[in-house]
Order: sequence, then C-alpha cells, then structure tokens
Amino acid sequence: MKIATQKFNLRPRGETGRHAAFRTLWPQGRTGSNPVEGTMEKIKIIPLGGAEEIGRNMTIVEYRNDIVIFDAGLQFPEEETPGIDYIIPNTKYLEERKNKIRGLIISHGHLDHIGAIPYLMDKIGNPTIYTTRLTKAMILKRQEEFPHAPMLKIQEIKSGDKIKLGENFKAKFFDITHTIPDAIGTAIETPLGNIIYPGDAKIEHNSKGEPTKIEEYIKLGKEKNLVLLLESTNSEKPGISISEATVCKNLEKIFRESPKRIIIGTFSSQIERIIEIIKIAEKLKRKVAIDGYSMKSNIEIAKKLDLFKPRKETIISVKNIGDYPEEKIIIVCTGAQGEKEASLMRIASHKHSHIKLHSGDTVILSSSIIPGNEKSIQNLKDNLARQGAKIIHYEVADVHASGHAYSEELKLIIKMLKPKFFIPVHGHYFMLKTNSMLAENVGIPKDNIAVPIRNGAIIEVSKDKIQTLKETAPANYVMVDGLGVGDVKEIVLRDRQMLSKDGIFVIIAVIDTKENKIKGSPDIISRGFVYLKESQELLKNARHIVKKIVHESANMRPLNINFLKDNIRERVGKYLFQKTKRRPMVLPVIIEV
Repeated sequence: MKIATQKFNLRPRGETGRHAAFRTLWPQGRTGSNPVEGTMEKIKIIPLGGAEEIGRNMTIVEYRNDIVIFDAGLQFPEEETPGIDYIIPNTKYLEERKNKIRGLIISHGHLDHIGAIPYLMDKIGNPTIYTTRLTKAMILKRQEEFPHAPMLKIQEIKSGDKIKLGENFKAKFFDITHTIPDAIGTAIETPLGNIIYPGDAKIEHNSKGEPTKIEEYIKLGKEKNLVLLLESTNSEKPGISISEATVCKNLEKIFRESPKRIIIGTFSSQIERIIEIIKIAEKLKRKVAIDGYSMKSNIEIAKKLDLFKPRKETIISVKNIGDYPEEKIIIVCTGAQGEKEASLMRIASHKHSHIKLHSGDTVILSSSIIPGNEKSIQNLKDNLARQGAKIIHYEVADVHASGHAYSEELKLIIKMLKPKFFIPVHGHYFMLKTNSMLAENVGIPKDNIAVPIRNGAIIEVSKDKIQTLKETAPANYVMVDGLGVGDVKEIVLRDRQMLSKDGIFVIIAVIDTKENKIKGSPDIISRGFVYLKESQELLKNARHIVKKIVHESANMRPLNINFLKDNIRERVGKYLFQKTKRRPMVLPVIIEV
C-alpha cells in the first residue's frame, strides 16, 4: 500500500500548480488518463430548448458523471399549436440521467428562463436551483400556483460566488446587464477549460459611445476559456442597442410634455424600467397606478427586496384614479403585445372596469414586437386610436431598449472573453447562424464553431476539437394544456389544426341493427365548414351517401360499426372535397337500436 500511494502522488520534476493537480486526480494508468492531455476527454453540450425558437431555453453541460443545467424556460404557443398554454423542454435525456445532475443554474427571472420549473423539477429529481435573490423570489412566487409540486431547493448566489458542482465542475458567477435586476452570467470551470454562459445580456454604452461595466468580461477573458455559449436573439441587428438610460430620459421628456393622463404598456418583467418610471413620476409629482396581476406581483417582490422604496403616496389603486387631476396620473400596465385578457387590451376594447380612455390621453407602448404578435398589436393600436389616444411606440421614439445584445455588442463580448470554441444559442436557426458569422468576423476559426441544427443536438468538445454528433437527444415539443403536461401529442395538434382550417362535419345516424336499416334521416352538424341554411343541396347529397352506404351493408351479419364509420368518413369526405375543395373533419356517430 505504501508503494502504491507513493506512485499515485509522484510528480514529474518541474511540474507544479494546476497541471500537477490534474495529474494527481487522474493518475497514469487509469482509463481516460489525464483529461488535459488525453484526447478521449470530451464535454457534451446539449441545447434541449432555445435552439429553434425564441424561448424554452435550456442547455445542459455533461462531463463524466456530472451534469449542470442552464435555465428551464417556457415558450408561448404559436399558430401551429392552437389551444396550447405553453411549450416546455423535453427532459427525457435528463430523466434517464437524473443521478448525474448536480444543479440547475437560473440566469434571470424571465419566463423564457424560469417558466418550466414547476413542470420539470419532479421529473429530473428536483435538483438544487442556484440563482440570485430576485430570481429566487420570482420562482417561489410562481411556485405558489402549483401547490402539489415538490418543495424546491434553492441556493441563493451572487456575483463573485464560487460553488462546487460534483467532482468535475466549479461554477463562478459574474454580473451582466439585462432588463431585469439580478441577472447573472456563469463560468463553469472544467478540467478542459471554462464553459461560459452569460445568459441574456447586452453591453451598455455611455453618451460617448463607450462600453461600460465590462471589467468582469475583461477579467474573465484572461482565463482559459474553452467554450462560449452566446445568445443570438438580436444577432441580425446592426450596431449597438440603445441604453436604458436613454429610454428613461425620453420617457421623462414625454411625461413633461403630456398635458393629460399617460398610459404605459410594457412587459411585467421589465422591473428596472417600471422602477425608473415610478422615480420619474415622483420627480414630476405624478401618481402611478399599476395594473396587471403579474406586474403588481413583481413590483411587490422588488419592494420587499429593497430594490427600491417608493413614497407611500406615489402608488395608488386604479380604482382611485378618478380622485386626481388627469395631468397627475400615470398608469403602467401589461398588454403591450396585444394579449386579449391583459390590461391594455381591455382598456382598448372598453372592457376595463376602472380605466376608460379619454381623448388626449397619451399611450406609450414601451416594448418591441415579439414575432407573431404583429396583427394583435396593430389591432391594439387601431382600437386605442379610435378613442382619441396619442400613441407613441418604439418605432417612432426611443421608448424601449432591448435587453439583448446587438451585433457589435456580441462581437465585443466574444473579443473580451476570447473563447477557443463558440456555440450560438437562443434563437431561430438563422439567428444562430448569423451569430456564428459574427464570431468568425472577430477571429474564431470556422472549425471552432458549432451551430446547433436543432434542439437536442449533441455537441462534443475536447481540448482540440468541437463536433456535432449524428445522434441527438429527445427534444420534441412537450405541451402544457390546462392541467395536462405532455398529453397533447402531434396527432392531437393535427386534429386541432384541421379543425381550425376547415371545421368539422358531424353525421348522426340511427341504425336498426336487426334489419341493418337506417331509421329516419341522418342529422348533420357543421361547425366552421359551411352555413347549413345555405347548403341544403350539399346536406341532401351527404345524407344520400350515408343511406347508400348503410343499404350496401344490409347483408353484413353482424353489422361492423367501425367498418361502417370508416366508409362514411371516407366517402362523405371525398364528396365534400369535390364540392368545396375543403377537407373538414368528418365525424360519423352511429346510434344502434
């Protein structure tokens, strides 16, 4: 034993420091040998969400027996997912390896990064969540809506902290700039180098166009950085984004010049901006009414955490806005994306209980347009304008600043962090590809860049090479619909899509099974297909086809109901298409008597 012990601790002459420590941890003769020198040592990086869309962000880093997860977000439904509440990442890969999961690191409190937590934690073994104070409070507030979910284990962290995650990972955290306080970036230390994940970040610039708050990026750039996982949301946008300070300066100017009420629609998660709006209101001696459940909750959380302390008389209830002169009122509410039940849309459609638009009111849409919401936002603006409101939005004035870096900011982050390998994340494929071209532009070799082709892509990184494997992790849609999670499959979606396009055509027939004859005339119900009163000839012929099919089956003993339904569905469907060039869902209902 003594000899063996000495052998394991032998160190070649002149070998010191970190390299020697690795040789002690992975001694000669052990399978895999030294992770720094061994060519077989590889780290897997797998985006389970966020590589084909905006939202549903989740990326995992796997090395040996350790897995660390970045974020667990949701995606809002699209036209292709009618009736769905949310789409969340597929965690089958993690469920099969839950014993290897060492923690879930949450970068910030937006729903596209925390929204899937209540649905996924039990499935993946309820690992410890590591996040900042505000994000922790927002996660716990949302968890109150899920009383049957397991109690979460959350360890609060802050910039500068360093934690050990399993045998192979250490995580250290650094401040980043986003549109919500307490957003944080992460550097995972591995035996091969750092895996850096800034999360959603931008670089603020001062009035001279000089970048600010970049010291931690520069400091981190002096280390051995193996891979940078960089978001791609605004990679297509040239130049640099406007600063939040510019937005607040413009808002104050608008507030001073507006003679009547001001109504501001923005995201409930734009906590920093809402806080600044309240501060400007206090400066101008205006009252602020906040409307929207999620917005009220977030502001209450910010107050409890002492992120700001408004004067008691500043914030008033929307019920009391009539008690003050119109020129003293600012209303901050949700609904700038045209969401049907949100506060601003209810105001625009005359459905709000306490807020009625007056001619001369100024409405500020302090948010950008999320792709897919263009029509809803246009309807919102039309309805507001019909009531005499003056509308100001980000395309006509700088009243919104994105929290996502533009192309020049992304290039600056890459240059400061100096990674060996680059993986773009967070966005549609074209955004990821554009981000990869930015990386090439600042000196990252093309062979050192891996663009995820789809969610579930498995990217392997060694000290000398990065490659995307042919095999993939499961990453198909997992849909939340009411109380169901994952029970809405592709076939259900196809049915919903068909119903939304061509409607349904229900045929109800009563059949005497003793004589195999139809009794009376089949009833027909049409929804979303044709107007029955104006389609009598069509209905008459459809009934005739059903009677003919039943007559042809008169000698079948016993009568095969399933065969009869399939025959009706096929032949009636064919007839309807010939006459209308539409394919409604044909649903035969057979009642046996």
